[in-house]
Amino acid sequence: MMNCKHATRLLSESLERRLGPVEKGMLRLHTSMCSGCRQFGVQTRELRQICRAYTPMEEAEDDRDEDRQGR
Repeated sequence: MMNCKHATRLLSESLERRLGPVEKGMLRLHTSMCSGCRQFGVQTRELRQICRAYTPMEEAEDDRDEDRQGR
């Protein structure tokens, strides 16, 4: 069984990468039983949407380029 620490890590990672089928299944099972992790997932998705709406696209692309270059 997945614990909350692992679930929240996967919820965060799911914003940046596609989870594998096993990870998705385990996460779906955990969040179906854990309201805290389910709420964490909702809040992280909302926060990401808010940040994207606030950050102009050019700045976001510039930041990603700088991150790739190690600045």
